[in-house]
Amino acid sequence: MKNKLTDRQKEILDFIQKFIIENGFPPTLREIASNFGMASTFGVKRHLDALKKKGYLKIESFASRAITLNKLSSAGESDNTFINTKVISIPVVGRVAAGSPILSEENLQGTIAIDSHFFRNNKDCFALKVTGDSMINAGIFDGDLVIVNPNEKVSQTDIVVARVDDEITVKNYEKKNNKVFLIPQNENYEPITVTERNNFSLIGKVIGVLRWFN
Repeated sequence: MKNKLTDRQKEILDFIQKFIIENGFPPTLREIASNFGMASTFGVKRHLDALKKKGYLKIESFASRAITLNKLSSAGESDNTFINTKVISIPVVGRVAAGSPILSEENLQGTIAIDSHFFRNNKDCFALKVTGDSMINAGIFDGDLVIVNPNEKVSQTDIVVARVDDEITVKNYEKKNNKVFLIPQNENYEPITVTERNNFSLIGKVIGVLRWFN
């Protein structure tokens, strides 16, 4: 049969399935090569191309962990049950250099992999590392990563990332009488009133928070 897997293809597909179950994201080509003792990723790519052609995988060449699993290898050859294990890579922004675009190379600290199920629209999303305690009453603490979507519509009281002159800040957004206010969630801080003299822009809406305890 045209779509029947070879022994090695099934071994690689089984490894990818197990890796995703254990880690929550797919392996890289180098991790697959290392597991099977391959000297380079060329052989891995050849097997992945075959699995893609047979409908078991989707591969996005522009991302590091770019394998999406379509079908379980343990299912029968006629099984059409599909699973969505697509993981997207989100750039992490650290301390932002004054006046620079937020996603410029000098501001990037790496990437994180997140299951696409958590997003309605993940286009252009990024993670920003929070500095300070001005939003602690909203559950956002120093060192947290907030996930930001620059394409989401911002409404009253939404938590946003904004640029005020050369400062990037995370605050609640309010607009009254055509004036913009950025409201902290800590009584030790005063709201920021945006005036015509400020260079102000809304960068995006905060749609999630990530925190590690180690």
